Amino acid sequence: MHDLIHLLQRFIPPYKIRVAKSVIYNFLHAMFGSLSIAMLIPVLGIIFNNQEEVLDKVPFALDSHSLKHMFNYYVTLIKHVYGPSATLLFVGSIAVLATALKTGFAYLGAYELIYIRNGVVRDIRRKIYLKILSLPLPFFSEERKGDIISRMTGDVQEVEASVMSSLDMLFQSPILIIVYLATMLIMSWQLTLFVFILLPIMGALIGKIGKNLKRRSWEGQTKMGEILALIEETLSGLRIIKAFNAEDKMEQRFSAENESYRRIQNRLMRRRSLAHPMSEFLGTIVIVIILWYGGSLVLQQKGSLTAEEFIAYIALFYLIINPAKNLTNAYYSVQKGLAAMERIDVILAAEASIKEPESPLSLRQFNDKIEYNHVSFSYNENKQVLKDITLTISKGKTVALVGQSGSGKSTFVDLLSRFYDVEKGEITIDGINIRQLSFNTLREFMGNVNQDPILFNDTIFNNIAFGVENATQEQVENAARIANAHDFILQTENGYQTVIGDRGGKLSGGQRQRLSIARAVLKNPPIMILDEATSALDTESEKLVQEALDNLMRNRTSIVIAHRLSTIKNADLICVFQEGQIVEQGTHDELLKQNGIYTKLYNMQNF
Repeated sequence: MHDLIHLLQRFIPPYKIRVAKSVIYNFLHAMFGSLSIAMLIPVLGIIFNNQEEVLDKVPFALDSHSLKHMFNYYVTLIKHVYGPSATLLFVGSIAVLATALKTGFAYLGAYELIYIRNGVVRDIRRKIYLKILSLPLPFFSEERKGDIISRMTGDVQEVEASVMSSLDMLFQSPILIIVYLATMLIMSWQLTLFVFILLPIMGALIGKIGKNLKRRSWEGQTKMGEILALIEETLSGLRIIKAFNAEDKMEQRFSAENESYRRIQNRLMRRRSLAHPMSEFLGTIVIVIILWYGGSLVLQQKGSLTAEEFIAYIALFYLIINPAKNLTNAYYSVQKGLAAMERIDVILAAEASIKEPESPLSLRQFNDKIEYNHVSFSYNENKQVLKDITLTISKGKTVALVGQSGSGKSTFVDLLSRFYDVEKGEITIDGINIRQLSFNTLREFMGNVNQDPILFNDTIFNNIAFGVENATQEQVENAARIANAHDFILQTENGYQTVIGDRGGKLSGGQRQRLSIARAVLKNPPIMILDEATSALDTESEKLVQEALDNLMRNRTSIVIAHRLSTIKNADLICVFQEGQIVEQGTHDELLKQNGIYTKLYNMQNF
């Protein structure tokens, strides 16, 4: 219950006015529900000719005794003037009116909760998405994408289906139970005291059954995350699976995970399905006990209840049973939903390892140089990726990074964008440590073209204009021309409004790369980072892309990661990486004269 209260405290406050209205409507629903049952007493009294006759009228007052006295006075008056049948019609009309008001207020209470329920679910989804956007890349290297998707979809859906769908029960049922019990207490405190003893016993038994429900729900949601992760891996690697005839192996992995999920869900649902029959069985036991005890009081005339009042009392208790059942079902559902919420909170509560500065400095333009001062970095304690790197990159120069895979080149540029933070040393731009700049300020100076172009399932225009506000058609077309992309774009079905499919799947590799270059051209940043932008292309595409890159790098500070050394012959500085260190640096001709690692790499490629 504490977890539920904490959840409501986090997400309900924006809807407190609607909550208040719902509580008022449900209170009125309960009041008129009690009144409709109270109408049974005079009806039964008239039928059995046992109605208390009141001939004297008393002044109006709001206490229960005066109201009962006045009601009996008018019933007696109507009975004497119009007869018992007309009196029954009069009392029945009041019961119909009370029921109409009861159901009307019940609808209004549920109406308000609809907005609360859907609003909270929307807020949770939005919080998760904003958190994912704000978290640094190291977080996602530790988590599986499928499991994150599961938390954003399946777990949020579970919170909606379990916790939010139970809100009407949680807001309505306690009010109904309290009002009905209060009415019963007024009718007979002895019998109601007996009910107070029985209900906690029933609640304790139901609570015992649902004890492990939350843990089972956590296991089920975690397993579903693993299944979604496997599905995501299958879709991403379908070409390799088919090429290596690994369909049977993947099917066995999926079947094992799927069967494990089935077993967890069986255990969960078996326990959850006990809620309704158990509450109904225990409710029947309580009714029988009350009938025996209350009937004994009436028969022996030891209590204050008449026979017709006792029947109305039992009817009121029956009205409590449904809210009690709903509360029980809500308890089971909430436990399941809270387990899903705990998984969501793993993301929401995640600490960002790379944080914005509290008081960021201003950097309006890039004027001088980028400096790496004794920079070291490692992804884990076992292996140092960069070791004491010192390098100056002057404005307007092109610096190329070469070396074997895993030598630290990509990490070098990732540190400049603060996708990761240096462990030792510092990186400065115009003498300002990049840790003192906000993420937006720092990354506004940079454009990226990666080996694997990242495009979105949107139009060509929107992909090129991505991240640039209010880009015009003319600006986008100019960027495409510089990137050698304009001609092929015009040949597509709808030109710049052509949707390119998931990750640009409708385009060739060279076309995708030229679109990503056009995107960088439109952003027009002073610092350009090119990460092996031509390594995966055929000769003709490479030529077109290389021309686009040359246009892009003109008059810009560029850091180029290259495997094909022919593409960086004209770089102002070439740095050779080996095992996290810069072991050689100079121009192309200077490095060839050293006859070292660069010369070896160059000769291997020429051969």
